[in-house]
Parts: sequence; C-alpha cells; structure tokens
Amino acid sequence: MNRLKKINLLSLIGLLILASCTKKTEEKEENQAEVYISEIRNAYAPDKRVALFDVDAKKSNNTYILKGESNLPDAVNALKEKLDAEGLSYTDSIQVLPMAKEEKSHGLVKISVANLRGRGTHSAELVTQAMLGTPLTILKKTGGWSLIQTPEGYISWVDNGGIVSLTDDEFAAWKAADKLIYLNPYGSSYQNPDPNSQVVSDLVAGNIIEVVGERNGFYEIKYPDGKKAFIEKDKAKPYLVWVASVDQSEEDLVASAKKMMGSPYLWGGTSPKGMDCSGFTKTVFFLNGLIIPRDASQQIHTGELVDSTKNFENLVPGDLLFFGKKATDTSKERVVHVGMWIGDNKFIHAMGDVHISNMDTTADDFDKYNYDRYLRTKRIHDQKGPGLTYLAETDIFMDKSEAQPLKK
Repeated sequence: MNRLKKINLLSLIGLLILASCTKKTEEKEENQAEVYISEIRNAYAPDKRVALFDVDAKKSNNTYILKGESNLPDAVNALKEKLDAEGLSYTDSIQVLPMAKEEKSHGLVKISVANLRGRGTHSAELVTQAMLGTPLTILKKTGGWSLIQTPEGYISWVDNGGIVSLTDDEFAAWKAADKLIYLNPYGSSYQNPDPNSQVVSDLVAGNIIEVVGERNGFYEIKYPDGKKAFIEKDKAKPYLVWVASVDQSEEDLVASAKKMMGSPYLWGGTSPKGMDCSGFTKTVFFLNGLIIPRDASQQIHTGELVDSTKNFENLVPGDLLFFGKKATDTSKERVVHVGMWIGDNKFIHAMGDVHISNMDTTADDFDKYNYDRYLRTKRIHDQKGPGLTYLAETDIFMDKSEAQPLKK
C-alpha cells in the first residue's frame, strides 16, 4: 500500500513538472512577439519623448494580435517584416498616427505660450511649452486635448483651447503668408494702432505672427484663429528679414540670454514667462535662429566636445555647460542641468531664476555647487548634425519659395 502511494506521489510530481515545463514553453512562445517588439522599439524609438511606439501583442489561437499606436510607420513595417520572416501569424491592429489624411492633422499655437503636458489633463506634469505661431503635427485628439509633436520632435498633450487645427491647404496658405517675429521679452497686441486701446492678448519674444498690413507705426497682425490686432513696429521684425540676419554670434547669444535675467524658474517652461534650465538655453538659441533639442539630456548629444576637465580656457560665449552625476561602475551618467558660457569664467543659467554664476574658484561668488557637478562643455553654434535645425535653412514657419520678404 505504501509502495503504491509512493508511485502515485511520484507520478503526480512528474505531471506537475511536465505541466510547469509546458506552461513555461507556452509562455516563451506567447512572448516571442513581445521580444521582437522590444527590439524594434529600442532601434526606432529609444527616446519616448520624441518617438511613439506603444505596441503590444496578445496571442489568440496561434495568431498574434498587434495592438497600440505609433507615429513611426517605418517601425511598424519593420515589426511586421520581422514577424513574417519568423513565420509568425499576426493580425495588424496598430493605429499609425497621425490619423487619416482627411482629418486636420496640422496645428498652430494661437496663444502667446501653450503649456504642453505629459497627459491630457491640466493636473499632469508640464513637460514643455510652445509659443504663438508654432506649427504642430496633431497625432490624435481625445476629448478636449490633442496629442501633438513639436518642430523639434517633442511629443506631448495640449489643451485644444490653445491651438487651431488646419487642413493641408489651410496650413499651406498660412506658411505662404508674410509673418513677423516678436522680439520684445514681453508685450501686448492692441485692438487699434494705439497702445492705450484695448489689449487683445499678451505676447513674448519668439512669437511668430502673420502680418496683414501697417498703420501709424504699427503692424496689423492676424492670429491663427483669425482675430486681428496691432503691435508696435519697433518690437517686431519681418520674419524673413530677421532670419537672414541672425547667425548665432557670440555677442548676440549673450545679449539674448541677458535679456531674460531674473525670469523665474519653471519646470517645463521655455518662455520668458518662466523656464527651466534647458528651456532657457533652447529659447536663447531659438531667438538666434537655431532650434536645438528640448532637454539637457538631449542637448548634450549635439555639437562638438570642447572640455571635460574643467579647463575653461578653451570655452567661448555660447558654449553649453552640462552638469550632473558622472557614470560609475554601477550607474549611468545622469545629466540634470545646463547653462551657457558668457566669458570671463562665467555662465548664465536658469536655476531659481535666470542669473549668472562664476566658475573662478578664487572669486567671492564662486559657484562651488555647480563646479563640483560639472560634466563637460559642448559647442553647438555653427555646428551641424542631428537635433540642430537652422531656421534660415528650413521652411518650418514660412514657405520661402513663395513668400516675399517685408521690408524693415
């Protein structure tokens, strides 16, 4: 009797082991598509801030159901080609963004500064901002929010109250229209060509606005939503005249940075209303005709290495200094701050507010905190490469082939 019990017990254990092995084999088979999805994501969308590949696979009757969304058609095609090559059966239910072509997939910011968030709710993290006249790609709409992508590639959510949606033809017409760039740090537009008339809206440096005429020392402007107003001529420049004049000179970069002295620190901010460290450097370069990546951890991968040993003698005004934690045997490098060199052992940055700090170890105002966490310096002005977009060489805001430049 005891012997029979032992046989039955051994048989039961064997069945359990077999079942466990079978289950693990099935799980491995079921996860095979996920392995390929992970490979494609790492290859095509390693930075989710600028690339969307939110895809997963579920198995049903020996067929994988691919679900999710992506703004990368090449990545979706690469995944399907991989599954085909491996002989895996699948049903493609991936939504490629933006949505169908007949929808209005172009957007324009219609307010001075639009707040862009990590999720479609006002309680979500502020991740960046986009200024008046910034063209956006509308990837999809949900309720009162749109998932958009900015010219530098940043993907985020915006309240629909801050943008207008345009068809291809409407967007082409906007690009062909004459425009201005507002250059005063802060200001307003008015109902009439008179600064004592009713304010229509606030404005900040970097706003791009359609111009429809001139009157009494004012430009008449037209907002993306069609409303009209007036701004003083000495606070703006015709866009094509401006973009032909900026060259990212050391003097101009420093002058633009110093105009924002005292601006408050704002996590996610990229405008004179409030800015974080990388939002500050991004805005300085934009006001000099160069679009650079949004975040410090992205900006550090652009341009040319100038220094990594605290030898500041080779730095020139406009160079970007990066700060954080160096890599160790157990951790990766972490970039947490950026500032811009202005000469004389000093750099300007947004930390609490926009102010100047000193790297001279003998100075009374020596910034020991940032000196101790210094990583390296990169030069991005007059450089080429991924992440650097010169407005003089692109048609982001205007179709230069059709537009006629306004006179100064």
